[in-house]
Amino acid sequence: MARLPRLKGNELIRILKGHGFEVVRIRGSHYSMRHFDGRYTVVPVHAGETIGSGLLLKILKDVELSKDDLEGL
Repeated sequence: MARLPRLKGNELIRILKGHGFEVVRIRGSHYSMRHFDGRYTVVPVHAGETIGSGLLLKILKDVELSKDDLEGL
């Protein structure tokens, strides 16, 4: 099992874009991202802060990706 990487919000957005997601809305520091098949999540982008492991796992569950999918891009 792969370990969770420490990612900032803008890094996670780049990875999700590589998996076919696009930003559909920005409200403050929260980016709403949607895949053409209907998967949807919100990614917080706060300057200098990494996304906590619990929130990262929730986002991965929402978008139906595994920890290993983060390593590929």
